[in-house]
Amino acid sequence: MTFRVTVLGSSSAMPTLKRNPSAHALNVHEQFFLIDCGEGTQTRLLRCGISPLRLGVVFLTHLHGDHVYGLFGLMSTLGLLGRRTPLKIFAPRPFDRILASHLSFFDSKLPYEVQWEEIDTRAHRLLYENKTLEVWSIPLRHRVPAAGFLFREKTPPLNIRKEAVGLYGLGIAQCRAAKRGEDVLLDDGTVVPNAELTYVPYRRRSYAYLSDTLYSPRAAELVRGVDLLYHEATFADPDKAMARKTGHSTAAQAAKAALKAGAGKLLIGHFSSRYPDVEVLVNEARNIFPATEAVVEGESYDIRPVMYGAQEQAAQDSAE
Repeated sequence: MTFRVTVLGSSSAMPTLKRNPSAHALNVHEQFFLIDCGEGTQTRLLRCGISPLRLGVVFLTHLHGDHVYGLFGLMSTLGLLGRRTPLKIFAPRPFDRILASHLSFFDSKLPYEVQWEEIDTRAHRLLYENKTLEVWSIPLRHRVPAAGFLFREKTPPLNIRKEAVGLYGLGIAQCRAAKRGEDVLLDDGTVVPNAELTYVPYRRRSYAYLSDTLYSPRAAELVRGVDLLYHEATFADPDKAMARKTGHSTAAQAAKAALKAGAGKLLIGHFSSRYPDVEVLVNEARNIFPATEAVVEGESYDIRPVMYGAQEQAAQDSAE
């Protein structure tokens, strides 16, 4: 039931000796997703013990170099490693032209297919889903078309209430039907509603990545209730004029977004190189949203499941 974010890069446009350009790796149930791919991402993946071959899908927020320069070396490395499965990349236009140019000059004979899918940065849409996860685009406000992402776990498979098995004398086939969400027909013709037989074992989890962007009430609203919010905090409040000019947020604005979103926890990053010590940014954000941390490169942040027992689920059902 893993739901873990590993931070690979936390700098804005200019890297420093301690911070690298933007990239996060997300592990959901041992499926790996890459969010942005700044220069040097493949090296940092290896340092964090994440094999590049495990990456299934790449999501690019926008086409500024500090978010994409690392992708092309990574693609070449995947070819050298013998990847055969397709690599899907979600990105705004004109990524198709950039990709075609790279492939024609450097990687014309990759052993795997690169599949690009366009992100409409003006729309809030479901981009991707599988059995356990859905990924939504979040329109952002930057100098170029940009979108953030909401990664939301699907409701987990139902568990059988143990007391219901004995109470109704359920057999294996009836238990399987109940776990599929069906009402169950007993031998005497009674139909038992599914809610009396099953419960959701844990609350589904979510992670949002909002970078690069000005403060956006709409984006905050679209990720309402998110467990873990990553929001850029390129500047401190005294530099808010520069933030607005360059299409970025201050730490205070990141905290304001977390507050509006009702987030469980805020991670701030995408720090300007003018702040060798980001404590000023952390303190600024915590004055508004106390549950704030500055990301640390190489660190992983787990979103642990809130478990439901049968009794807790029954209480929730009655409350609803």
